[in-house]
Amino acid sequence: MECQQCLKNRTRPEKKRDAFLTFGVFTHVFVYTVLSTFFLTFRSSEGAVLQENKASESTAAATPCWQVEEFVVAQECGLCTDFQKKTMEVCRTTGFVERINCALSKKDEYKSCRSAKMEDEVFWKFVGAMAGVAVMFAIVVIFRQRALDKLASEKVRKQLESI
Repeated sequence: MECQQCLKNRTRPEKKRDAFLTFGVFTHVFVYTVLSTFFLTFRSSEGAVLQENKASESTAAATPCWQVEEFVVAQECGLCTDFQKKTMEVCRTTGFVERINCALSKKDEYKSCRSAKMEDEVFWKFVGAMAGVAVMFAIVVIFRQRALDKLASEKVRKQLESI
């Protein structure tokens, strides 16, 4: 009877560990979801602020020709220089600008744009941050699992000594 009790006590920590590991997986998924939502919401709200800034600028100044007529891109989207960032309002929003030629008015104007290079950089920063968080939580889980295993083996050792 006592040996059966010992066997039951030995399997109990494994059940706890399995439940803990399952809880750990759900915790990682939850944390990843919360952080992803936070970063995406922050980025979306930043875009909304930029759109509000653009709307207020367009009402203050004359409507740019590229908003009312067809245009041709004369120079592809590129990084603004420090001088352009200080002097041109369109460079301040994204840090990238493209030169366009309007078809009817024959004007050369600059338009703010989003660079594929910048999007890649933001994406990889996000992926790196998520990988870092995942590694951090994996280390926490490993240490917690070792501590629980140590407690379980100590409990089994005490029970075996008492026999």
